[in-house]
Amino acid sequence: MSGHSKWHNIQGRKNAQDAKRGKIFQKLAHDLYVAAKAGGADTDMNASLRLVVEKAKSANMPKDNIQRALDKASGAGGQKFEEVTYEGYGTAGVAVLVETSTDNINRTVSSIRNSFKHFGGALGTSGSVAFQFDRKGYLAIDREMFPELDEDTVLESALEAGAEDVQTQDAVFEIYTAPNDFQTIEGTLGEAGYVFDEAEVTMIAQNPMIISDEDREKLEQLIDELEENEDVLAVYTTAD
Repeated sequence: MSGHSKWHNIQGRKNAQDAKRGKIFQKLAHDLYVAAKAGGADTDMNASLRLVVEKAKSANMPKDNIQRALDKASGAGGQKFEEVTYEGYGTAGVAVLVETSTDNINRTVSSIRNSFKHFGGALGTSGSVAFQFDRKGYLAIDREMFPELDEDTVLESALEAGAEDVQTQDAVFEIYTAPNDFQTIEGTLGEAGYVFDEAEVTMIAQNPMIISDEDREKLEQLIDELEENEDVLAVYTTAD
């Protein structure tokens, strides 16, 4: 992961999405679902979920939307959802992973396949691109919010808590963990007083690709269309 900053990609997507209120709610619904699925729907016992719920309330996300995401994760209401990951290639050969939660696989796969076709991509088979990503826990601390923190202090705290890697960027400290250790490390650092701007288990591209502005525009259009699909939880690519 040396030299690669997930934060830059997060900020780039945020800047594009913030113009659309629906996009903000969709991202929050995804984060609520993932956090509740991983650690349960009790915010007193699930620090990740508590963080996302606070963000959702700050963004004025309706209570019904929040509850719907939690119900979807717990299976409340009698609906049965399956989590399916689709793999494919976008413009310039960029690998794309699409995580979904669906009650109708036929509907979802048809929609995902059409989105790839719309922008010159193609849906692949299971395992065709997943090997290009690593699943990691990710924690980001905004340096502007905590100017008193220095690199050595954060590094020591994170490694003692069990983190795998810490990267220092101009605007943020990035902490990477093994997926199974994420909840424990987040809780340990949270109890030590650290506050996170981002906290999630995510997919990290092993070898990010630099692509042209023209190809990037097409890729962004593909990602936007995929993210507008209500069955889609998250989209990951190998584009840097």
